Amino acid sequence: MRQSFNPQLELGATPIEEIRFNPRSRDDIPQLLRGLQYIYATPATREAVFEVLQRHIGVDVNFNNGRPGMDLWVLLVLGTLRLGLNCDYDRLHDLANEHRTIRAMLGHGDWRDEHLYGLQTLRDNVTLLSEDMLQEINALVVKAGHNLVKKKTKKR
Repeated sequence: MRQSFNPQLELGATPIEEIRFNPRSRDDIPQLLRGLQYIYATPATREAVFEVLQRHIGVDVNFNNGRPGMDLWVLLVLGTLRLGLNCDYDRLHDLANEHRTIRAMLGHGDWRDEHLYGLQTLRDNVTLLSEDMLQEINALVVKAGHNLVKKKTKKR
């Protein structure tokens, strides 16, 4: 099984729950990252999303052979960015390796962080997200959103 996320932070890494975004930004990347941050910071939602990912991805992974796959959190962040921005793998590759806030969401620190994602690695892993899997995750996120913003009841 793939690891859901690495609980051990890299040196200089900001905990995902503490990442700050520019509230005045009108770009779509901070909006996507805020949604992912909410998923990560809400244990019930996070575990439900990871359960869907784990059920569909990495069933036959053997850690004694080859390289381990991407953490499920990294896969979710990169897959969400690819679909949410409607970008190709070249842009995703650049964002994953060069965008400071995205790298923080992936769990990388600023200090001596030399981890780079290969283009083929991104293609091989992000394509594992199927439409059925994303529909299940979408349903979980919508449910969490409804719980977050409860509808006001009308008084009669």
